[in-house]
Amino acid sequence: MPTSPSPLNAFKERLAEGGFLTGLWLSLGDASTAEVCADAGFDWLLVDGEHGPNDVRSTLDQLRAIGDRTAVVVRPPSGSADGLRPLIDIGARSFLVPMVESAAQARELVRATRYPPHGTRGVASAVTRASRWNRTPGYLGAADAAMCLVPQIETPGAVAAAADIAAVDGVAALFVGLYDLSAALGHLGAPDHPDVWDAFTGAVAACREAGKPCGTFAPTPELAAAARREGCAFVAVGSDVGLLVQGAADLLARCRAAGRA
Repeated sequence: MPTSPSPLNAFKERLAEGGFLTGLWLSLGDASTAEVCADAGFDWLLVDGEHGPNDVRSTLDQLRAIGDRTAVVVRPPSGSADGLRPLIDIGARSFLVPMVESAAQARELVRATRYPPHGTRGVASAVTRASRWNRTPGYLGAADAAMCLVPQIETPGAVAAAADIAAVDGVAALFVGLYDLSAALGHLGAPDHPDVWDAFTGAVAACREAGKPCGTFAPTPELAAAARREGCAFVAVGSDVGLLVQGAADLLARCRAAGRA
């Protein structure tokens, strides 16, 4: 029987190595768009199931389109353990989980990504893409170590609990959702407000103390640079939607300007 290599996780490995990883959000739910963005050279791509029109099938299509071109992180629709299991079975290994509020919730999510006795993941490797349909030698023994869980910190309560969440065994990193955090703090749409930035830097410091990297979404060069200065190790610097909107507007403006010349 043909075999596939043991499971690896390039995103998790590169986070552990240090350095800075630049990512892009995939919000359109389209495999062709994912493939185009994968060839652009980003260190990682985020398939968004919380705010993008993605289900398990469209996520699978994008995983296939991206392949091994770059690291892929998947965001499920909610911070529930049940939402992770079908995504694991289709081959996702790195997860950005929204609205994690406590260490207890983080531990439950970690357990959802692990096989017994360390977790609650169902054993269905013979019929899932995750194991290449049982063609990956030693998959069951290596699968737990290949999982990468990144809780998302998005409220003042989560910021207060960030140190405890980061310290959970099996949590690879934290990710601060600056825009939801700004809304929760009463500064909707102002991620660079001093109150928001103080909370953000507090979460980054909690990660540093726990020996875990921290990331965020910073869709302007200025915000991304500021996040990097504060110690973020991985930052999503935009989205496929943003690129399309800005590119379309720029092209139209240039064409109209040329027509007037």
